[in-house]
Amino acid sequence: MRVLVACEYSGRVRDAFIALGHDAISADLLPSETPGPHYQGDVRDMLRQPWDLVIAHPPCTRLCNSGVRWLAERDLWEDMREGAAFFLECLNANAPMVAVENPVMHRYAREIVGRGPDFTVQPWQFGDPAKKRTCFWTRGLPPLTPTSDMQASDARADCHLASPGPDRWKERSRTYPGIAAAMAAQWGGLKMEAAA
Repeated sequence: MRVLVACEYSGRVRDAFIALGHDAISADLLPSETPGPHYQGDVRDMLRQPWDLVIAHPPCTRLCNSGVRWLAERDLWEDMREGAAFFLECLNANAPMVAVENPVMHRYAREIVGRGPDFTVQPWQFGDPAKKRTCFWTRGLPPLTPTSDMQASDARADCHLASPGPDRWKERSRTYPGIAAAMAAQWGGLKMEAAA
């Protein structure tokens, strides 16, 4: 399966698919943190190419509910509209199967996107002892099925409690390994199943 992991510099999702034998590449403005197939540049160039599966992690800074107060306070409305337009470019990528990941979105962004997420997950549902509600807008994909019997009480909110600093956004944006593995295992076989 040809897989594009858009807006990913960590390589976690890309590497989970490669480990299962898929032809996967990550793309981001930043270089990859780990060696592997990576396109450094504007991911829009890649979204137009044909793929079997696109998983995108577009920037959420102006779309997420946690930052909604800054829209009016700092007059960031145009930034929000641009962020929502890019989100839609990712959702409309040239692939029969698409997943776009973001945190809980505020109502202004949801109005532009046109809908809420198809499903949400927590890292602890996939074996990572962390709390971070993650939303997915999808096309041609089923929801991820939890792979762990871990409970919310076993998890920490480290992501939300991270100390301020210049790299806080990078630390908070990495996909948890358990979710990356679930995407590869559960979505990676869909084309093969459909062909059988």
